Amino acid sequence: MAYPMYEVDWSVLPPEQNRRFNPAFNIATIKQVVNEAIERVAPVSVRMPTPTRLRDLIRQIRAARTAAEERSVVNKECAYIRSTFREEDSVWRCRNIAKLLYIHMLGYPAHFGQLECLKLIASPRFTDKRVGYLGAMLLLDERQDVHLLITNCLKNDLNSNTQFVVGLALCTLGAIASPEMARDLASEVERLIKSPNAYIKKKAALCAFRIIRRVPDLMEMFLPATRSLLSEKNHGVLITGVTLITEMCENSPDTLNHFKKIVPNLVRILKNLILAGYSPEHDVSGISDPFLQVKILRLLRILGKNDAEASEAMNDILAQVATNTETSKNVGNTILYETVLSIMDIKSESSLRVLAINILGRFLLNNDKNIRYVALNTLLRTVHVDTSAVQRHRTTILECLKDPDVSIRRRAMELSFALMNSQNIRAMMKELLSFLERSDAEFKAHCSSAMVLAAERYAPSSKWHLDTLFRLLLKAGNYLRDDTVSSTIQIISAAPTERQAYAAMRLWTSLERSAVSGDATEKQPLVQVAAWSVGEYGDLLVSEASNAISMVDEDGFDEFTRPSEEYVIDIYQKLLWSTQLSITTKEYLLLSLAKLSTRFTTRPSQDKIRVIIDTFGSHIHIELQQRGVELSQLYRQYAHLRPALLERMPAMEAPGGETREDSDAEPDTPVDAPLQRADRPEQDALLDLIIGSEPLPNGDAEHEVPATPANNNTTTSNDILDLLSGLDLSAPSVPASAPAPVVSAVPASNLLLDGLFSSPAPTPTITQSAETTVTALERNGLRVEFAVSRGGGDSATLTMRAASTARAALTDFLFQAAVPRTFRLDMMSPSGTVLTPQGEITQVLKITNPSRTPLRLRIRVSYNIEGMPVLEQAEVNNFPPDLFH
Repeated sequence: MAYPMYEVDWSVLPPEQNRRFNPAFNIATIKQVVNEAIERVAPVSVRMPTPTRLRDLIRQIRAARTAAEERSVVNKECAYIRSTFREEDSVWRCRNIAKLLYIHMLGYPAHFGQLECLKLIASPRFTDKRVGYLGAMLLLDERQDVHLLITNCLKNDLNSNTQFVVGLALCTLGAIASPEMARDLASEVERLIKSPNAYIKKKAALCAFRIIRRVPDLMEMFLPATRSLLSEKNHGVLITGVTLITEMCENSPDTLNHFKKIVPNLVRILKNLILAGYSPEHDVSGISDPFLQVKILRLLRILGKNDAEASEAMNDILAQVATNTETSKNVGNTILYETVLSIMDIKSESSLRVLAINILGRFLLNNDKNIRYVALNTLLRTVHVDTSAVQRHRTTILECLKDPDVSIRRRAMELSFALMNSQNIRAMMKELLSFLERSDAEFKAHCSSAMVLAAERYAPSSKWHLDTLFRLLLKAGNYLRDDTVSSTIQIISAAPTERQAYAAMRLWTSLERSAVSGDATEKQPLVQVAAWSVGEYGDLLVSEASNAISMVDEDGFDEFTRPSEEYVIDIYQKLLWSTQLSITTKEYLLLSLAKLSTRFTTRPSQDKIRVIIDTFGSHIHIELQQRGVELSQLYRQYAHLRPALLERMPAMEAPGGETREDSDAEPDTPVDAPLQRADRPEQDALLDLIIGSEPLPNGDAEHEVPATPANNNTTTSNDILDLLSGLDLSAPSVPASAPAPVVSAVPASNLLLDGLFSSPAPTPTITQSAETTVTALERNGLRVEFAVSRGGGDSATLTMRAASTARAALTDFLFQAAVPRTFRLDMMSPSGTVLTPQGEITQVLKITNPSRTPLRLRIRVSYNIEGMPVLEQAEVNNFPPDLFH
């Protein structure tokens, strides 16, 4: 805008501005003062409204004290911007769009500026194009019709002679490209990747990266130009080229095989970066271009996975990076972290894997919490690869349980459970019990449940198992799972008499303390187990023989005082009168008190028990009232039946049909319960898995097993029959005394009862090769197959191999199998429970078939992927017919 010439009268300036006007001021200050003077003396007819500058708008919005005041400022400015758009004011369009973008980032609607962005893009001025393209990236999306109008503008600017204009167009195309726009302009981008200009080349490579993500079909177009990027010396072009190749390899197995030829080139580039001297342009804390090193390491990890030849080519350079990288700065730790991931993912040498795990061990000693968290997280992902190497850092991992950071404590807890085995179970459990006692409420449920499972699997003796469960009941309180109560009761029931008396004494001491201190409400699982034990073995508790039983455990516990019968009943009465205990807990206590009437011998205690039970005959809760009325009848009309009805329960069998007492003979011998159940000679594994006491439909009532919940799911014996539906369980050639069908699973066989076969079994295929291979299951990226080996006569060996092509690891992997009753199935322990992408889990199945009938197998595979549980199942009946001949 041109102003008419005026004679400036400096006397009209305010005194403070007049004082500022001196030769010492810079040109900008002089121009501002002159413009202000002209505004004061210019006629009204030639004055033009000057829009608010962006920085002034930001100050006004930040100065707003309330949300309403902020909205007022924004609405006023948006109204002014709309008016300038209607008047086609091209002078201030760039400034108005800039303000509109700021308003958009605050969350206010700014869609009315889309067309103005297109006008700025069409402007020949670079400053207008820059703001216009920025507005297009923020305000436009492929759902808007305006999005189609920008394609021609982009094509024109991609052919511009100015590299910065071409760069703007490439950035915008990569940000907002729809599939249609990507297909229209992909050829232009491919041409620009071959440009001799390094600035344009790296921008075009990044744009191609975004286009491939949007339209993977266009990947083949960029293959020839992409490989040439690795021969560039410019680091910017190199890093974009590596990024583009990485994206291609992750999305296409064929492209991955194509680029495996570039491993030597990548190794050479990485070696040059390590051995290169100081370069100010690329140096970061003494390390040459760590960003490029990290990108190359990630690409090597992808190229070397499940490829022995490629892994061999990169082993040496990975060792050099791991040993020569400076760790005093965070930049070096970043490179080491990527190196560790690459070593653990490829088929590297065992010594190199130990080196990688030792690097993570050093990370655990770092003062930076982020580095310690990364180390724990990585160890948790790689512990299945080399458990023995991770075991060396067990002490450091246990120290992380005391870290004040909640994330580090959680990862250390999960890693501690992953490291547990039969050799370190005592020390690990002691540390985790201390952690459980001082941990926050959010940890207690998961930690206590995992400790129960670990104690069941790796307990060196039944006494240690009981002591550990008692400590868990005491320290975990109400955070324990409900099935812990029933499983603990089963273990006590199956123990010998001396151990039952010991359990009753230990639990009575804990129950008494909880009742006296008033914290029984917070330890109701403990109260329930203690009530059951005291009710069953109360006579052993109050007898003089209890003084001869040793109460010393690993912690030196020896604080038992034999109670009187009246004192026991007083404690029961105090708990039953409590208003805080749950109805379930009171049901345990009431029934236990009724059983004590047949265990205690004195007349006063008998009368006291009867009064308490009669009181519950008018209880407000219907369940307790019914129990009170029925138990009261045992003192009146059915008094002659009371001793028989309330006698001691018989020993409950474990889900494997066995007890673990024989492990006490050799306390140092580890006992793996699931493995024993799978390998034992008895062929009644199917009946052992049945939960509940219902007889099988075929009349085998003598195999009834008491209820022992293994998880939160409700199961019945019919689930097993459904599992084996379709298998011939009653072949005419089998005698009536033939053993029951075998269902075997490792590590927890009772998980087989968690569901039914609801989907039709796929038809397996047989691949003829030197070793007969039967494909049993191929679904959702998971492939399960059997390698069949004839053992001669009536035996055969199947090697189950599970492989996954999914992008995420399959955790908690569990393979289960069932065969008809004419067969015997023994399953060995699996090679792991975590199936990594392109990894493998193996498990050996030994099958004996005295009847020489064709083999049929029902399988079930369960796992978690990205936190989602998955269950797959199939029936395999196409084994070689001459397998047992």
